[in-house]
Amino acid sequence: MSVYSHGFARIAAAVPPVALADPLENAARTVELINRAHHEGAALVAFPELGLCGYSVDDLVQQDALLDDVMDALMTVVDATRRVSSVVLVGAPLRIDDGLYNCAVVIHDGEVLGVAPKSYLPNYREFYEQRYFAAARDAVVDSITLGEYEVPFGPDLVFEAVDVPGLRFHVEVCEDGWVPIPPSTWATLAGATLLVNLSGSPVTVGKEEYRRALATSHSARNVAAHLYVASGFGESTTDLAWDGDALIAENGTLLARSETFSLDPQLVVADIDLDRIRQERSRLISMRDQVGDFSDQARAIRRIPFELDAEYSVDDLKRTVLRFPFVPTGAADRDQRCREVLDIQVQGLVARLRATGISKIVIGVSGGLDSTLALLVAVQAFDLLGLPRTDIHAYTMPGFATGDATLARSHVLMDSLGVTGNELDIRPSCTQMLADLGHPFADGEPVYDVTFENVQAGERTSHLFRLANYLGGIVLGTGDLSELALGWCTYGVGDQMSHYNVNGSVPKTLVRHLIRWKIATSGYADATIEALREIVDDVISPELVPADAAGNVQSTEDTVGPYELHDFFLYHLTRFGYRPSKIAYLARQAWGDKTRGPWSDMMTDDQRNEYTGETIDKWLEVFLKRFMSNQFKRTAMPNGPKIGSGGSLSPRGDWRSPSDAPATAWLRELHGDR
Repeated sequence: MSVYSHGFARIAAAVPPVALADPLENAARTVELINRAHHEGAALVAFPELGLCGYSVDDLVQQDALLDDVMDALMTVVDATRRVSSVVLVGAPLRIDDGLYNCAVVIHDGEVLGVAPKSYLPNYREFYEQRYFAAARDAVVDSITLGEYEVPFGPDLVFEAVDVPGLRFHVEVCEDGWVPIPPSTWATLAGATLLVNLSGSPVTVGKEEYRRALATSHSARNVAAHLYVASGFGESTTDLAWDGDALIAENGTLLARSETFSLDPQLVVADIDLDRIRQERSRLISMRDQVGDFSDQARAIRRIPFELDAEYSVDDLKRTVLRFPFVPTGAADRDQRCREVLDIQVQGLVARLRATGISKIVIGVSGGLDSTLALLVAVQAFDLLGLPRTDIHAYTMPGFATGDATLARSHVLMDSLGVTGNELDIRPSCTQMLADLGHPFADGEPVYDVTFENVQAGERTSHLFRLANYLGGIVLGTGDLSELALGWCTYGVGDQMSHYNVNGSVPKTLVRHLIRWKIATSGYADATIEALREIVDDVISPELVPADAAGNVQSTEDTVGPYELHDFFLYHLTRFGYRPSKIAYLARQAWGDKTRGPWSDMMTDDQRNEYTGETIDKWLEVFLKRFMSNQFKRTAMPNGPKIGSGGSLSPRGDWRSPSDAPATAWLRELHGDR
């Protein structure tokens, strides 16, 4: 269960209080945080720019007494790393020949692995670094002697942990990350997955948000993790203030951040997902194209291999794993996402109607989640086009197991939304087909097999398509992404086939939330709102098999498993290509404790679930088998708009897979048989 066994690496940003112009005291404070990082199981810990003397020492940085103490302090830190497993990055001014350089020093296990000098020296507003320092390009050597070691020197170093696959980091200093083409860009093209910036960075109004934007965008543009750490309390406040801002971001997402303006030492820790970075980069052909375009710069990067040589056993994953990865957590983000999803669905339908010249829709309304969402999309599309809602021909088609409540809700929805509502009883035609097939049910026997179920599903679809012919409309599909993933849709019928499907890339967990959002924001009539609430709260059922003697209705999730788990599996399998064992590990992190994560405050009672590892493994195996064996249904899916970055399963878009590939390799990995 160690995070390192599942493609993660723990990194830390350290912000000690600064002892201005007192390198030996700074070394002692640095060592304290190094030891904390070691006990946290961090593979890397980074400190602020010029942290061994303080960034704001100004002209004192050129004093021999201070620089001598810096060297003593640096050797103290180097010696302290013999007792820890973490790679340590500290900031220090170093004399190299006749120049003084603002450097990041990379240390591990009592050895300096390399030194990265600052490339771009700010000399504007409050910054006067060209007064003191030489720039990296001024150096005429590519190695220097520190203590008893000759070490690589330059901004072109990438350090690779050979025993932590994928952990390759580059370090630059403050302004280097603010220029149009940071040195870390070339390091990224040469394979760096973690970009570290040691910064001084005094704070002014608005700078915190600017740093966040810079760090997250830099990590997104480079498809990398990014660690940024700035100076904190203790720096000179003669003319400036310092907030000790430290951020860890990964591919556009902020994972962790320090408490700014703290007077206490801080260690900000997060686990970066090296598998995710590798997977994302392997898909981005444009990124590989840039490697070719700038091959000279990429090939000029020097790789410095080292071994962490540590037996990490840390099982408290330091990152949030969302239970509902298709649904944003923050209220404002959720509102925006719901608005965007519905706008995409509506635009897709509007474009299809205009392209075909057809102004009528035929839709089956069951009183369940999916058909309800599709009906709401149709209503919004017709309102946008200025078409009468009465040209939406909605049909509720009771079968042998249709409940009174769902039938009633269907009528309430159709009537209150002002569409043309109809009830079409399919039982006579189904009975005739079952009799033609020689099925026992036609002779009164209670045989509820797959044929019994699919006859009803097929009859509904047959009626809808013929009604579309008769009325001059198109059949609007209702089947969602989760059903397509599991193959929980009858081939060639309504939940798999239509003229256009607005729900095809919307997962079940998001469908439920979209309807909740409509309840809160739509301004629908009271009758509509009440029906929508009942639909959201009801058990998910195809209503194809009659209730049992105890009155229990057919439950989809009792058969195929919880949609909330399957959506979680689907996201991590198709979005990132993770191994099943890693997906199971992440599911344990997300679902093992109902109080975890930012979703806990907005969960309904039915969402406050916990799943054991055994339950997760059981349903993940079901998911893998069903997902692989039902590709043939997805190969024939109708058109529909892609909704989110989680992707769609359209064979014309995100997911192209043979229909006859087995799940053998995935199941073998899940069961540990490799």
